[in-house]
Amino acid sequence: MTLPLRGVYAVTPTRRRRFLWAAWWTAEPAREPFRPPDASQGGARTVEEARAQAERAAGRPLVEIEPAWATAWTRILRGEPPWPKPRARREAPPPPGPSSRAPSRPASARGVSPFAVLGLAEAASADEIRQAFRRLALVTHPDRGGDAREFMRVKWAHDEAMARLARPRRR
Repeated sequence: MTLPLRGVYAVTPTRRRRFLWAAWWTAEPAREPFRPPDASQGGARTVEEARAQAERAAGRPLVEIEPAWATAWTRILRGEPPWPKPRARREAPPPPGPSSRAPSRPASARGVSPFAVLGLAEAASADEIRQAFRRLALVTHPDRGGDAREFMRVKWAHDEAMARLARPRRR
């Protein structure tokens, strides 16, 4: 004795803040190969309205299943595979070795003054700091044939010197 086939439906929200329903009543939905629904429609304003439309199309009461089935149907309607491929796990970066050098410590960790890197006195103004940075950036920037590490050091010095000007001095 076979059990009578139960009808099922799934509801999923759409991009336009409506609901799409998909209903299967002649056979259960299948994952592989994906079995299209017997009927589907979008545009319902509420989940209850979507259920009522699905039951009207089937001509009998339906049992709700996971929304993933309706989502899979929307993916097919867009021309995509029904089930997204699992994301590949990102591999860890290779350990530092002779080919990949670890980044050097910033100039501040080595006790170097940002003003010394820019070739300025400690009492330099904001305009003097900007001019020194621009002058050094033309020489050290990698796009102009300079060294990237040296440019990063000059950039750090500029940022740190400007930050020190913004901070009030303590007595």
